[in-house]
Amino acid sequence: KDLGIDLATVAPTGPEGIITREDVYAAAAPAPAPAVAVPAAVAPAPVPAVVSADRERRVPVKGVRKATAQAMVASAFTAPHVTEFITVDVTRTMKLVQELKQDPDMAGLRVNPLLLVAKAFLIAIRRHPDVNAAWDEANQEIVYKDYINLGIAAATPRGLIVPNIKDAGTKTLPQLATELAELVSTAREGKTSPAAMSGGTVTITNVGVFGVDTGTPILNPGESAILAFGAVKLQPWVHKGKVKARQVTTLALSFDHRLIDGELGSRLLADIAAVLEQPRRLITWG
Repeated sequence: KDLGIDLATVAPTGPEGIITREDVYAAAAPAPAPAVAVPAAVAPAPVPAVVSADRERRVPVKGVRKATAQAMVASAFTAPHVTEFITVDVTRTMKLVQELKQDPDMAGLRVNPLLLVAKAFLIAIRRHPDVNAAWDEANQEIVYKDYINLGIAAATPRGLIVPNIKDAGTKTLPQLATELAELVSTAREGKTSPAAMSGGTVTITNVGVFGVDTGTPILNPGESAILAFGAVKLQPWVHKGKVKARQVTTLALSFDHRLIDGELGSRLLADIAAVLEQPRRLITWG
């Protein structure tokens, strides 16, 4: 078979220089195509996103928003925060709320779970008075306070503010209900005075009104503790040895670890929960 090959160009591999059949076929095979370098894929340069000015709003930070931001940053980076959590069955407390709404002594007053949480907080502080303190950096002293100015975090059109009820620890339940309602109403109307927002010692933030279970609240500057009250929800709970649907909430307590160590903070939170679980302690402990 004529393969069109010049035998002079065939390299022999047989004995004594004999050209074999395989030599001929190898010479007739087409030469391999030269390798072509393939450039590596280059990722396209990112194209910066362009957002038109009419899709963004810029609002100067001022007023309440600016003051709140500065205070929270100062608090977060000055006081060493610790936050502890506890989940508690508040079914009896919720029942007491409904009973108090029908009580003649509470007629015309706003009775809600926050009122009893506030009272439980005050009773727990009375049992552990050392938590009611402030850190005096200038004089390197701890200032223990024999009064409780209870702050209530309030969301307003101008931003979050924390007015406080002066000498809340001395108030009866009707008095506390009256002042709590006035505080919230005044805050929402934007009429809270600077005096009402100064001198607080501890605070409650009611995140439950937004359906939130709990959070890790930041201390109001100059205060020792802040309690977050989460949403009250029906949950399966072991009650008297049986799983039942009970009204349950989660509390979170943040405190200044310079003033309150872990044991004291834990005892305070446990006592708040104990009052809310067995509200008769409002009387026996109060």
